[in-house]
Amino acid sequence: MALVGVGGYGAWHLRNLERLRQAGEARLAAACDPIPAARTAELGPVPVYGDLDELLARHRIDVTVIASPIPTHARLAATALRAGTDVLLEKPPVTSSHELSRLRALAAETGRSVQVGFQSLGSHALPALTELIGSGALGAVTGIGGAGVWVRPFEYYRRAPWAGRRLLNGEAVVDGTLTNPFAHAVATAFAVAQTGSPERTPDGVEVELYRAHDIEADDTACLRARFGGSAAVVVATTVCGPRDQDPYVVVHGEEGRAVLHYERDRLTVESRESGTWRRTYGRTDLLEDLLAHVADGRSTPLLAPLHRSGAFTAVVDAVRQAQEVRRVPPRYWRDDAGRNRVIHGIDEFVRRAAEDMALFSEQGIEWASGSTSGE
Repeated sequence: MALVGVGGYGAWHLRNLERLRQAGEARLAAACDPIPAARTAELGPVPVYGDLDELLARHRIDVTVIASPIPTHARLAATALRAGTDVLLEKPPVTSSHELSRLRALAAETGRSVQVGFQSLGSHALPALTELIGSGALGAVTGIGGAGVWVRPFEYYRRAPWAGRRLLNGEAVVDGTLTNPFAHAVATAFAVAQTGSPERTPDGVEVELYRAHDIEADDTACLRARFGGSAAVVVATTVCGPRDQDPYVVVHGEEGRAVLHYERDRLTVESRESGTWRRTYGRTDLLEDLLAHVADGRSTPLLAPLHRSGAFTAVVDAVRQAQEVRRVPPRYWRDDAGRNRVIHGIDEFVRRAAEDMALFSEQGIEWASGSTSGE
C-alpha cells in the first residue's frame, strides 16, 4: 500500500492501515506528502516521498490511498492508475464531470479499480433502507431529504491554502459544504434515489450557496435534484450551526418515513405497516472492500466505485458553475466567543429543508431572499 497525504484525513487512513497491518491484510510500504519529515513520526520506518512518481518508481505498490488536497485528486489518481495500482480516492473524487470522464476512461484502459471514499455507502443500514422502500412499507416515496449541521472554528478555513476556496492558482477547488464535509449526505441521499439505477445522473441540480465566513466558497448551502420521474432530493447543510448535530437522510413516503443517521449506521422507521422501530447496523470498510474486490478477480462489485460518482459530480459541477456565493449579512449571525460563526436559526432552517423539501429561498428566510442582496 501507498498513502498519499499523511496529515488531515490522511491521519485516519494511517490508523486504518495500521489496523489492516495488524490483521495481516495489508502493509504500508511508502507514503507521499510534501510536509517535513518531522511531522510524519507516526510512520516510523516507512519512507516518505514528496513526489508520487518517485514513490511509484521505487516501490511495487498494489493499492494507492489518496487523501491529498481536492485539486490534486484527479491528477494523482491518474498517476497511480498508470503505474498499475488500484486506488482508494477520497471525496470529492474530481472537480468536474470532464475530469470524471477522463479518469473513468483511464481506469478502464489500465484495467484497475477506483473506490471513492464515500464511507457512508459501506453502511449496512443503506441496503436495509432501500429494501424497506422496495417492500412498499413506506408507500410511494414523495421526497428524500438530507440535513447536516456542524460547528467549524475559524481555523477550519485556515488549515490549508485550498480550504474555503473555489479556485486556487487557476485550478478548480470547489470546496463547500455540499461537496466536502457533507458530501456523504449528498451521496447517501442520491444512492437512495438511484435505487435500481446506480449510475443514473440527475436531470438537473439547483444549488443555493451562502457564506457567513470571509471565504470564497459556501459555508451554508442547499440543493434540489430530480432523477427522472422519481421524487425530488433536497439536501441542506451548514458549518455555522450552534452545535454539532448528527447528519441524516430522511425518506418521506405516503405510508411512513425513515431516517438514516449515516454516521451512526442507525435507521429509524415510522410506518403504518410496521409501527416505529430503530436498529443500528454494521459497516464495511471501503478499503477492505477494495482489497476483497481485487482479490476475487474484480467479480464482486465495489460499494463506492468511481463510475457511480456521476450524480455527485453533477453537484460539483453545479457548485463550480454557480454565479455567486451570497453573503449572509452580519445582523443574521454572531461570533461565538471568537471561535466560530453561528447563523441565527440555521439548524431549524436546515431541518425544514429536509422535512418540508424546501430550499432556503422558499422558506421566507430574509438572508436567502433578494432583499439582502449587496448588504
